[in-house]
Amino acid sequence: MLSYAKLKNKPRILQSLTGMSLAEFEGLVPSFEKAWQDYIYKYFIEASERKREYGRGRKAELQEIRDKILFILFYFRQYPTQEVQGFLFGIGQPQANLWVHRLTVILNQALGKEEHLPERKASKLEQVLANCPELEFVIDGTERRINRPQDKVKRDEHYSGKKKTTTVKNNIITERMAGGKVIYLSETVEGKRHDKKLADDEGHQFPNGSKLWQDTGYQGYKPDGVIMQPKKKPRGGELTDEEKESNREISKQIIVVEHHVGGVKRARIVHDTFRNRKENYVDVVMETSSGLHNFRVAMRHGKVA
Repeated sequence: MLSYAKLKNKPRILQSLTGMSLAEFEGLVPSFEKAWQDYIYKYFIEASERKREYGRGRKAELQEIRDKILFILFYFRQYPTQEVQGFLFGIGQPQANLWVHRLTVILNQALGKEEHLPERKASKLEQVLANCPELEFVIDGTERRINRPQDKVKRDEHYSGKKKTTTVKNNIITERMAGGKVIYLSETVEGKRHDKKLADDEGHQFPNGSKLWQDTGYQGYKPDGVIMQPKKKPRGGELTDEEKESNREISKQIIVVEHHVGGVKRARIVHDTFRNRKENYVDVVMETSSGLHNFRVAMRHGKVA
C-alpha cells in the first residue's frame, strides 16, 4: 500500500509518482493542512445537522495529512482508474471516488490560499497583469480529449477539427519569462470553438505597453497593447524574406508557452483522455493543475515561504 512513510526516503520515486520533489511536497503541507482543517470545521463541526463528531465512529482512511496529499497528487499525476487508485491505497472504489473529489477541493483551496491559482475572471485580467513587471505575455489555446458524448448535439459541439476528436478547450495566458506562471485561465469550452473566438468572447484588456506573443491561430486578434505574431502567407502570394525571418524569430518565442503548458500537463489528468463524469470537474482539474504548475514555479524561484 502506498504511503508517505514508505516514500519520504525515496525522493526520486516520490517525484516520479507525484510530480513533486520532496521539498515541493513538504512546501505544500502547511496550506493543505489549513485547508483540510477549514473543511472539517465547515462540514463536520459547524454543521448543526451532523449526528456525530468528526473522528468518532468507523476509523477513517488516509488519516495522515501527508498521505492525503500523496493520494491526490498521485491521482493527478498518474490518473489511474479509481479501482486502481483504491487498490494502491488500500480502499475500495467507492471510497476512492469520495476521496478523489473531496481532496481535489482541498488541494484547490490550498493552492488558492497561497495565490497560486490563475485568475478566472476576464474582468480582472488587466489588474492582475499589471502586477507583472515585464509586461510580456503569451496567449495560446490548449485542448484536452474527452470521452465521446452519446448525445449527437454535444458530440458535434465538442468535435475539434484540429484534433479530429472530441475535446474541451481553454485559453491560457502566461508570463513569457520568470518560469511561465499561468496568470489567466479561460472558462472550459467545447473543442469546436476557435481560440480567437474564445478570446474575443471574453474581451481581454491588457495594461498599456504590454507585449502579447501569439500564434497564427489568433490572426486578427488585436487587444490594446503591443501585438507580435507570425504573419500568414497571403492567399495566392508569398511572404517576403524579412517577413519569414520575423516569423521565425517570433515562433521561437511562441514555443515558450508550449513548455509552460507542458508544465501544467505534467498532470496526466489534463493530458490523457478525460474520463470523469462529475459536473464541472473537467474545469476544476485544469485550474488545479495550473495551480500546481505555478506552485512549482514559485518554489523554484524562491517565492514560497
